[in-house]
Amino acid sequence: MQIQPFHLAIPVKNLEKCRTFYRDILNCEEGRSTENWVDFNFFGHQLVIHQKDGFNPERITNPVDGHDVPVPHFGVVLTWDDWHILSERLKAANTKFEIEPCIRFKGKVGEQATMFFKDPENNALEFKAFQDMSQLFAK
Repeated sequence: MQIQPFHLAIPVKNLEKCRTFYRDILNCEEGRSTENWVDFNFFGHQLVIHQKDGFNPERITNPVDGHDVPVPHFGVVLTWDDWHILSERLKAANTKFEIEPCIRFKGKVGEQATMFFKDPENNALEFKAFQDMSQLFAK
């Protein structure tokens, strides 16, 4: 099966602040937009931020491998090298990490580099990479 881009639309209160974050911090190319929403090329996928006044999501966490993982969250699986480049760029931008860049499940099936952080509107993102991409769905 050929992988197709996903489409994800998320609410934000401050469109301009989030537009700057996705465009300038994550280097996502901006697509179409109006005064209420902006499309981004989110690592080959379509992410749309929609301004929604009064948006205040409840955030919960789930314990995974000794960390409190924010739920819900979204992100992308990058190559190992691209993950390290992004993590260094985020550190240089003084990003506050929910879970610092680290290696999870070390020595086990599914070993991965991962990091969690939030956008300016508290939407949780996870970026990960596998040394062995064949383990992405391994049990």
